[in-house]
Amino acid sequence: MSLRFRSVTQRANQGRIAWFLLVGCGAAAIHWTVVVGLVSHGAWQPLTANVVGWLTAFLFSFAGHHRLTFRDRRVLLRTAAPRFFAISAGGFALNESAYALLLGFGLASSYQWVLLAVLIGVAGVTYLLSRHWAFLGNPAP
Repeated sequence: MSLRFRSVTQRANQGRIAWFLLVGCGAAAIHWTVVVGLVSHGAWQPLTANVVGWLTAFLFSFAGHHRLTFRDRRVLLRTAAPRFFAISAGGFALNESAYALLLGFGLASSYQWVLLAVLIGVAGVTYLLSRHWAFLGNPAP
C-alpha cells in the first residue's frame, strides 16, 4: 500500500470517527435529556423512560450517520436502515440490561449518571458494528 493511499485512508477514517463522535454525542444528549425530562417532570420510571429516549435518539442517530458519518459508503437507505436498526436495538438491549443491573445495585438515585456511563459504554460497540456492517457499501473512489 502506498504512503499516499494510506494517508488518504487515515484522513477518511479520522473524519468518519469525528462525525461518529459528533452524531453520537448529539444522539446521547437527546437520549439522556428525554430520560431525565420524563423521570424528573413526568414521574416516569427510569427504565421505561429509557425506551422513549432511545427511540427518539435513534431517529437523530440514523439520519446523522447515514448523511454524515458513513456518506462515502454509498449505501441505500433501504439497506442501511434495517441494519442500523438491528444494531441500535441490540445496543439498546445491552444498554437497558446494564442500566437495569446498575440501578438494581442501589444506584437509582443517580440514574442520570448511571445512564450516561451506559451510553458511553455502548457507543464503541455501535461504531464498530455500524462501520463494518450497517453502512458497509462501496466507498467513494
